[in-house]
Amino acid sequence: MPSNKFVISKPKPSITKLPEQGRKKSDFIDDFKQYYVHLLGRDENCRSPYYAGEALSQAIRDRLMERWKNTHHTYKSNDCRRGYYLSMEFLMGRSLSNAMLNLGVTDTVTQAMYDLGIAIEELISSEQDAGLGNGGLGRLAACFIDSCATLQLPVIGYGLRYEYGMFTQTIVNGEQVEKPDHWLRHGNVWEIERLEYSHSIKFGGHTEIQTDENGIQRHCWMSTSNVLAVPFDTPIPGYQNGTVNSLRLWKAVATEEFNLDEFNAGDYAEAVAAKNTAENITMVLYPNDANENGKELRLRQQYFLASASLQDVLAHWVGGVHGHDFSRFAEKNCFQLNDTHPSIAIAELMRLLMDVHGLAWDQAWAITKNTMAYTNHTLLPEALEKWPVSLMQRLLPRLMEIIFEINARFMAEVAMHWPADNERLSRMSIIEEGDQQRVRMAHLAIAGSFSVNGVAQLHSQLLQHDLFKDFYDLWPHKFNNKTNGVTPRRWLAGCNPELAGLITETIGDKWITDLSELKKLQPYADNAQFRQRWRTIKQAAKQRLIDYKKRKHDSELHLNVEALFDVQVKRIHEYKRQLLNVLHVIHLYNCIKKGDADRVPRCVLIGGKAAPGYRMAKKTIKLINNVSNIINSDPEVGDKLTLLFLPDYRVSAMEKICPGADLSEQISTAGKEASGTGNMKLMMNGAITIGTLDGANIEIREQVGDENFFLFGLTEQQIEAKKAHYDPVEIINQDEDLQQVMHLLESGYFNQFEPGIFDDLINSIKSPHDPWMTVADFRSYIDTQKRVEDAYRDQDHWTKMSILNCASSGKFSTDRTISEYNREIWKLDPQPVKPR
Repeated sequence: MPSNKFVISKPKPSITKLPEQGRKKSDFIDDFKQYYVHLLGRDENCRSPYYAGEALSQAIRDRLMERWKNTHHTYKSNDCRRGYYLSMEFLMGRSLSNAMLNLGVTDTVTQAMYDLGIAIEELISSEQDAGLGNGGLGRLAACFIDSCATLQLPVIGYGLRYEYGMFTQTIVNGEQVEKPDHWLRHGNVWEIERLEYSHSIKFGGHTEIQTDENGIQRHCWMSTSNVLAVPFDTPIPGYQNGTVNSLRLWKAVATEEFNLDEFNAGDYAEAVAAKNTAENITMVLYPNDANENGKELRLRQQYFLASASLQDVLAHWVGGVHGHDFSRFAEKNCFQLNDTHPSIAIAELMRLLMDVHGLAWDQAWAITKNTMAYTNHTLLPEALEKWPVSLMQRLLPRLMEIIFEINARFMAEVAMHWPADNERLSRMSIIEEGDQQRVRMAHLAIAGSFSVNGVAQLHSQLLQHDLFKDFYDLWPHKFNNKTNGVTPRRWLAGCNPELAGLITETIGDKWITDLSELKKLQPYADNAQFRQRWRTIKQAAKQRLIDYKKRKHDSELHLNVEALFDVQVKRIHEYKRQLLNVLHVIHLYNCIKKGDADRVPRCVLIGGKAAPGYRMAKKTIKLINNVSNIINSDPEVGDKLTLLFLPDYRVSAMEKICPGADLSEQISTAGKEASGTGNMKLMMNGAITIGTLDGANIEIREQVGDENFFLFGLTEQQIEAKKAHYDPVEIINQDEDLQQVMHLLESGYFNQFEPGIFDDLINSIKSPHDPWMTVADFRSYIDTQKRVEDAYRDQDHWTKMSILNCASSGKFSTDRTISEYNREIWKLDPQPVKPR
């Protein structure tokens, strides 16, 4: 008999709903203690700032987590168009201070730690840099994803979780020595492993054509060696807006731990060989590709990133509301390829759509060419990857078949535009003929993308009218410019809080998310009181830089805080011309030795790493250090001139250097630097640029005005015109100052006990085939540096120039750059995040 009682069903309790973590000082103290004592097992006898830093990071991460989940839910429920930023490098640096800033809790947390007797600076410094990049390319990617979150754009970053990041650089007898940067030695508090989103990546094997149950022929990639891609997610918080985007980094793991049969048979090494081969893919950031094994590993890395990321996006598409209907895929997704490295993604997306999801060629190609966008970062032809066809056929046989087909169809299109123009066909082909066929990856990237952009006005013009002229003639609508930027959160508000505080006090805080607001500082450059406060802050930053140098490198050298701090920090490369900087330093030294006392005290700081296989760059580091040893130990020089090489340059070091720099050296050969971003960071912090008309220098000068920029050197057009009759020996013979500099070098003055060690550098300087034309710009550089000295003597006027450089830096925020990417390429709608 039925019961008359109502059955009351209790709602299922949520296992994920938690009260929001508090943001008061007492909340942070309580959470810090909880993690410090219970999770990390520390007590009052522990004096290591590392564990305190871990405990605080856990407390901060907790406050990101709810926002992270809300952001993910917002994007999913809105079924919004999404962007994916594929990059082989993400030079993130440290996360703790940036997370506190973007959460808006820096002051509260600082006070909470102070109450516990802990200096927040010690905790921040104890965090290991996430050095997953070589320089500007990776740091740009990190700035980009910061701006995407701040602008509330649904963009995920995809990269590789290298076990060892950019090597640690030590200097032994003046030479660079590389040591492993095991940044994950103690784990990474900011990441979450997501095993459930792992994907299998194929290598090797062969292809077969098979007919499925519907009578449709499909290509099958058989007998492959598979590697598992395991994702680790890192939260990327926007600036005080509730948005937390994701950076997903892939780790390579063997699909089976080891071969048990071989292990039982006693062949232990062979048993784990497959595991080691698999995990080598994400072991080291960019192997040295001077040998064939290095080339193969780098190609494995690039394909591993592309395949894992694309499989991830497609899995979410199929597993969501769309299923196997790809008719709206291009409408809802956009991939940005950060340089040529991930361009194999074009062929991989074709493979996945056709071989896995059953689309016909024309459908797959329409999706691919309407979702892929390519950013080029270099004008150096040697930096545009070309993979041997034989290597591709062995490692990625199915991809090579697809690339051949893409090229055949592309060549037919070119031939329709330019019938019988075989030279043009040869120039444009994705396959380069020769002793051995090679795949031109940049050509594949252009052919398979709907957008191709450079990263500064000059760079984009040179791409269109020189490097990729044939492609521009065919598809002018594809090409556009997106001048780089840097995030003002890390590179002014975070790294220079004293200056940021003065700016906020003066014009308000809107500049932190709208850097164009800095224009409001311009009238204050004429205010004597404001200039004095600015200079006081600048001098304090210089003193902190001196203290950092002494603390970090045990330097006993006395540095004069009143000296001109002349800074060149970037990768060591011939085109960036650290060598020209050294020639100027030798010239100044020679002037002092000859009794020219009319010199402004100058401290020249050079920092950067040379690629392990780049011999000339490493010789340049050796020269810098040898010259430094002579100058800094000469009692006649005193504090009139100091030359310092800063070992192990990295993101956290730049955060100390930026605020203390007076002069920013941006002296690359015109037409060689794509953009530069160090120039923007230094300008934003009030440094004044000495530079050529190269990369973004041109736009920096346009913004700040010629009177607040020290311009020198030949233009790109003059460089090209001079190549045919360049005679550096004649230039040397006609310039007495240059003669004396070269005499000091050639006489072995800086290498008395190491004869001949700098002969290669000297020969490169004197070679008529020197592509960097170092000697051609020497006289202009020296004369302009004299103008710098004259300007620095008038400290009041120099401070005015410094203020105006900062005030004019608004264009160089990645918020502006990303807004342009979004408006003209990605076309994403901002997604304000609502708490659930």
